Amino acid sequence: MYLILTVLAVFIILLANEILWRKKSVHGEFSRKFVHLTVGTFVAFWPYYLSWNQIRLIGLAFFIVVVISKYLNIFSAIHSVQRPTWGEAFFALAVILITYVTHSKAIYAASLLQMSLADGLAAIVGIRYGGRYSYIVLNHTKSIIGTLTFFIVSVAVLLGFKHYAGSDINTYSLLIISFISSLLENLAILGLDNLLVPLFVALMLTQH
Repeated sequence: MYLILTVLAVFIILLANEILWRKKSVHGEFSRKFVHLTVGTFVAFWPYYLSWNQIRLIGLAFFIVVVISKYLNIFSAIHSVQRPTWGEAFFALAVILITYVTHSKAIYAASLLQMSLADGLAAIVGIRYGGRYSYIVLNHTKSIIGTLTFFIVSVAVLLGFKHYAGSDINTYSLLIISFISSLLENLAILGLDNLLVPLFVALMLTQH
């Protein structure tokens, strides 16, 4: 039952976003980041009521749907960004692969929240306020305030993990993980940050 309800919830979010985008209530990157924030945060807490195999199954299904949608332009809203990206497909792969890296619910959640919250909020803040202070990385425009937002939210997520999970990881290590995650978010192309950042965070947290 939970499996069916979870798939239905993701479909409803995608459909609602598509309708709003077609009605021009939301636009371009904001439409994508709405899905990024809502679905990504939702996915982060799946281990608390779904089994690891169920998560892998949904992740695989979502990957297939995203690839088909990209080629057939079914969910136009999440593909409306101008630059080439496979970010949604990479995120689906991250959902699957992290279940093999760790069976810690807290590590899984913290890893995926790095992308859903840190990356999602960084993009929104950067688009809204970062125009005057931008820089180019691998032909992609980034903003100082967007990158700073990513780093701050990343640290906040990891501090929340440390408190909730009772981890003995020290604050210096958390800052290093957030700093490297920010670099990966800047350097990864074609949406690869959606895969590399959560995997990196999961691997680092499993060492502590």
